Amino acid sequence: MIFKMIYLNAMKRGTYIIGLLLVVVLFSCKREPIVANFEDVEKSSIYDYLMENKEEYSSFISILETGGLVKTLSAYNPDGIGYTLFLPDNAAINNFIDENDQFSSLNDILNDQAYAAAFSRYHVVNLGVHTNQFPFGAFSEPTLSGDFLTVSFIIEPDTSYYKINNQASVIFPNIEVSNGFVHKVQTALKPITFTSYQWLEQNQGYSIFKEAIDLTGLRPLIDFNLKVDENRQPLTMLIEPDRIYNEKGINNVNDLAAFISPDDTDYTSSTNPLYNFVAYHILNGQYFVDNFEGTSTNYITNSEIPLSINGLGIDLAINKGKEDTIYVGENPVDYIGFLYDESNVITQSGAMHFIDRVMVQRAPSRATRTFEFYEETLLNEYRQEIGTFLIEDKEALSTIEWSGADLSFVELGEQQSSAWGADYLEINGDFTISYTIPRIIQGRYMVFLGAEAYNEQNALVEVFIDGKKIGSLVDLSTGGTSNNPFQRIELGTIDFTRYSTHKVEIRPLIPGRFLWDYIRFEPF
Repeated sequence: MIFKMIYLNAMKRGTYIIGLLLVVVLFSCKREPIVANFEDVEKSSIYDYLMENKEEYSSFISILETGGLVKTLSAYNPDGIGYTLFLPDNAAINNFIDENDQFSSLNDILNDQAYAAAFSRYHVVNLGVHTNQFPFGAFSEPTLSGDFLTVSFIIEPDTSYYKINNQASVIFPNIEVSNGFVHKVQTALKPITFTSYQWLEQNQGYSIFKEAIDLTGLRPLIDFNLKVDENRQPLTMLIEPDRIYNEKGINNVNDLAAFISPDDTDYTSSTNPLYNFVAYHILNGQYFVDNFEGTSTNYITNSEIPLSINGLGIDLAINKGKEDTIYVGENPVDYIGFLYDESNVITQSGAMHFIDRVMVQRAPSRATRTFEFYEETLLNEYRQEIGTFLIEDKEALSTIEWSGADLSFVELGEQQSSAWGADYLEINGDFTISYTIPRIIQGRYMVFLGAEAYNEQNALVEVFIDGKKIGSLVDLSTGGTSNNPFQRIELGTIDFTRYSTHKVEIRPLIPGRFLWDYIRFEPF
């Protein structure tokens, strides 16, 4: 059982070393692992299961009844995708109360209906998920409270198990019911109430990086709540624990400042080496460990250069080939690695991961970059459901500008489509449209336009980058097929002389429809 579970997840994630898996298999023979159980109660709903076991779960039942969740957990998900309940027993609820300053008894929770509703909904993911489909990161759907939960896979000498939000171990998984799955957890889940900065404040062992944030004045960058400040984008932090700094003889923030910026003490200046060192650890966007897998690319940081992460091998490799080579056993390692068991921390500001070497800035190599308008918060909201969305407020978009015609965003969901990501922008008429892409490493690239090219009503367009025409006229009325209307259209090469943003503009020579999928740059 344990070997099968580890094998399935290792194949899915590709981040655990084979030798480590073998060690776990050998040790796991000593006793039953935490996640070795399965029960099938397929004819019952989640709520039926709880009532059949009410002596064990009476406290949580009371909370969800007060919170108004009985009908939901008694019925099928209206979206047809089931539910997943992470279920704490009475002992777990008692421990939660003992550790909580807000409540001294179960009745205190039941007397606060709003909290009971939020607490119970926080334990239910809006998707039925068996452990075989657990991500190594965040679930693809939020909880009924609108939050995201993360999953870590913990390997210990004599067992292995999943951990939710780095808080609650799954001790009895995959109780299959008519409307989803129930996974019993060892402790109740505590809603995330802290920002990334507050997490560093509250957790010992990360003081050096936290104090470097203070010294450089970068606290506002990571100390915000996405639910409150809807105009902010989530971020991802890569952080060295204090023990990693200590291995380099860095024992406090003054040592770090002397190591990184010995000749410049203006630490709050955006040109200061320490400022850029800290900003280099902060990526734009929210990424969990599984998001880095299967691709090798540069990620936008808040410093003057991006960060390279290679997820094509068995291990995720930061700045591969640019670090001094060390040996792990007989294996040479020339990159910074992730501390997997500690990573995938979710906060109100985004995601946090932890790394095994001091990460100084390295000039990255060029990498293939595909831009699909993910910088736009509004479009990411539209991606949550299928439909065609007319964009009426031009001020709602920050990187896309247009004139001459209406602009819509189309989300196809899981429908089969040759459009990358099954979504695209659509504009029809005598238009102009531009997209300011994030910064890209200087150098020469081959440029490709992703667009529909199979409709006689489509436009004949020209493409400009930073005001300079690239390639020849693009006839979008032909080139595709009925089964593959969206095409990868080669435009030509371009030389970027600096690391900066760039403006891609589409102008029609003959007006018509334009369905824009992406713009792609490949090193040439």
